[in-house]
Amino acid sequence: MDMETVSAIDNLRIDGDRLWKSLMELGAIGATKKGGVCRLALTDLDKQGRDLVSAWARSEGMSVTVDQIGNIFMRRPGRNNALPPVVTGSHIDTQPTGGKFDGNYGVLAGMEVVRTLNQHQIETEAPIEVAVWTNEEGSRFVPVMMGSGVFCGAFTLEHAYAATDTDGKNVKDELQRIGYIGAQRSGDHPIGAYYEAHIEQGPVLENADTVIGVVPAVLGLAWYDCTVTGFESHAGPTPMEIRKDALQVSTYIMQEVVAIARRYPPYGRGTVGAVQVLPNSRNVIPGQVKFSIDLRNVSDALLDSMNADLDAYIVKTRAATGLAIELQRVSYFPPCPFHPECVSQVREAAAMLGYATMDVVSGAGHDAIYAARVAPAGMIFVPCKDGVSHNEIEDAKPEHLEAGANVLLHAMLASAVVVK
Repeated sequence: MDMETVSAIDNLRIDGDRLWKSLMELGAIGATKKGGVCRLALTDLDKQGRDLVSAWARSEGMSVTVDQIGNIFMRRPGRNNALPPVVTGSHIDTQPTGGKFDGNYGVLAGMEVVRTLNQHQIETEAPIEVAVWTNEEGSRFVPVMMGSGVFCGAFTLEHAYAATDTDGKNVKDELQRIGYIGAQRSGDHPIGAYYEAHIEQGPVLENADTVIGVVPAVLGLAWYDCTVTGFESHAGPTPMEIRKDALQVSTYIMQEVVAIARRYPPYGRGTVGAVQVLPNSRNVIPGQVKFSIDLRNVSDALLDSMNADLDAYIVKTRAATGLAIELQRVSYFPPCPFHPECVSQVREAAAMLGYATMDVVSGAGHDAIYAARVAPAGMIFVPCKDGVSHNEIEDAKPEHLEAGANVLLHAMLASAVVVK
């Protein structure tokens, strides 16, 4: 490649206004009164969103392939189509009270990369693809990150197909109904490298006044159900010293969850988010309490240590109080370190473009976690207003979205190898 071509490629930028317009047009499908979006997976609105994005892809000369779980792969050919494609993407399903940017930005930033390459007649050695993953949010069907999870073999297609919503409708029937149950076997689609652009969904970048977050890893998480069983009795006649109060003992454990997280900085997280008190009556000493525990950290070793601390505290509390305490781990997502080369491509692209960067370890789940099981992967974060996401008021600055898409463009070009 001659120096003139190199210079032209380095000066390549996406069209920020065009990206914003696309985000607003997609955001109009399922728009809510508060400015957000409700476009649940495999609904008629999801079909409209899928149809719109697929139509945009075809208008850019891309082929569109749908696999058996409804993942969409939109392909821009390369000079050597035998090479595995460099893929970007995310999801377009939303929370019931979701925003315009979570997931949607990653898909449309990828579409903007393709539009820019077409506009400037840039050919890449490897193909470029934009993916739309099915049911990332898990708002209507569980498990979350369903499409990418089936793709990488985290769970079976049959398990995903059988998942039902609150009305008893299953994934397979709903995919068929909206016309997005494809012929390609999930997981048979090759990926050479995967990049995902995303709003941060947290306040770190905004608080640091930094435009680009380089994501070296995603926190692993361990979910537990804890049940403390005491003895119900009348709140008035029962002396304090003989009570078997399940709620008071539960609060000791809840405080320890927070203490454990603080013992493992900077990425330790500890949360109790759901509590059921039985019988939940004003003048009855609680006889049983069930609550969730969420522990997170950046490595298996740290999570193991946090788990050991929790187990030890449960044993100690059980002995000190005489109450029955059961702890069951119900889910585990291992930490996901992203590929060093992909992380470097993101960092180098941002530096070349002159954007301020910082490393941000993600505390939320993304399709990139599952993509990383089958290919080198990396992520790009941009700030969102007040760190708010999964909310109708979710917002991001157009210039930040543009910057992230520019980093995505140059990271993908570095992986795909520009020809001219």
